[in-house]
Amino acid sequence: MQSPTVLTTLLILLVGLALARLSAGKLARWAVPAIVVELLIGFGLGNSVLPFTAIKPLSGLTELGVLALFFQVGLEVRGDLLLCRRGTILRLVALSCLAPLLGYWPLTLGFSMAPATALLCLACVAATGTGVTLQLLAQRGAMHTPSGRLLVGVSVLDDLPAIGLLSLSVALGGSNWSRGPGWPGMLLGLGAAAASLVLANLWRHRGGPAPNSPLTVLLLLIGSAWVGEASGLTSLLGALWGGVLFNRLNPECQGLGGLLTVLSGVFLPLYFISVGMRIQLSTLLQSQAWGLALVLLALAVVAKLLCGFGVSANDRRAGIDRWQVIYGLMPRGLPGLVFASTALAAGVINSVQFSALVLMVSGTTVVGLLLLERRLQAQPRTPGADAGAMAGVDAPLEGCADQPAGMEPKAGAAGVAATL
Repeated sequence: MQSPTVLTTLLILLVGLALARLSAGKLARWAVPAIVVELLIGFGLGNSVLPFTAIKPLSGLTELGVLALFFQVGLEVRGDLLLCRRGTILRLVALSCLAPLLGYWPLTLGFSMAPATALLCLACVAATGTGVTLQLLAQRGAMHTPSGRLLVGVSVLDDLPAIGLLSLSVALGGSNWSRGPGWPGMLLGLGAAAASLVLANLWRHRGGPAPNSPLTVLLLLIGSAWVGEASGLTSLLGALWGGVLFNRLNPECQGLGGLLTVLSGVFLPLYFISVGMRIQLSTLLQSQAWGLALVLLALAVVAKLLCGFGVSANDRRAGIDRWQVIYGLMPRGLPGLVFASTALAAGVINSVQFSALVLMVSGTTVVGLLLLERRLQAQPRTPGADAGAMAGVDAPLEGCADQPAGMEPKAGAAGVAATL
């Protein structure tokens, strides 16, 4: 059978994207996010008219949206994220990272996993896709409640330890690691990151012009991602570091001009469809995939339940709902899918394990949103309270008593998290 042309492939993908968007609007009333619909559309395409091998040459383009998002996360890694309820945020981030590690021995012993594979599964469990949570909170007028503001503060920092676990698993078990950069390459990559930070600070101290053109942003984004991939630390970590550097060089983040929003808005839905296309129907017919998915799902739920201990009595007296926080942290969303796809491409996991991880990510996303929706039903909705937050321009720390006057976030963490 002749492989489809590039234009035919693009047309099929865009038709699938249009169907996903139309279906997502109707399923939103049942708290089914667009990401799950796009996965299902991709699964249908990949196992019928358009196998993943047909779009593999275009996979680099679909990943641009993911790299742009992690670049945005790097922009938001700054000190003022911890000005509001610093202790609570740090406790939640620590619990979210450490609780999944309880599943290391069950995975290595019960499923005979290699250490790198087990660490990757735990990275997906530790990930938090609070973007879909924040979208639901905004729709229900609950973004600016104490619980909503806390979730925004946690959203950016929560995935940083999980990215570290991902990088470690790829370093230990990647198929290209032994014949690729290895530990010397990783050390060179870390050295390049440290040197780039020193140079950026020196450039800013000497009054060098701040980068403000879209071409400069693209060069920094793709160049940093390439260094991360070449050194074995993953392109995601490289893109995130590129955002940190841009933040140093241009603290006001001027010159972005919506470039990152366009990249993520155009390419992210196509990325989700491509992830669905990677799921082979034959893997879903194997009991091992469903058994692993159930274990990972149970571990994912328990890990976020343990995060409830991070909400203290003082937090509850301040109006923070412990169960809203737990349910809001439960969806794995985009980070979980990105980690699984990155590991599959690196050879850390096989196709059966990949399918199990996608099932876990989809299950936690839907279940978490359904539970959060039910929790919010008894609370009154504030019409229009979150129009700005959905636009990604509101300050996520608004209303914090310990926030200094005039302190405004530069790129809008709520906007980043609403996509993640």
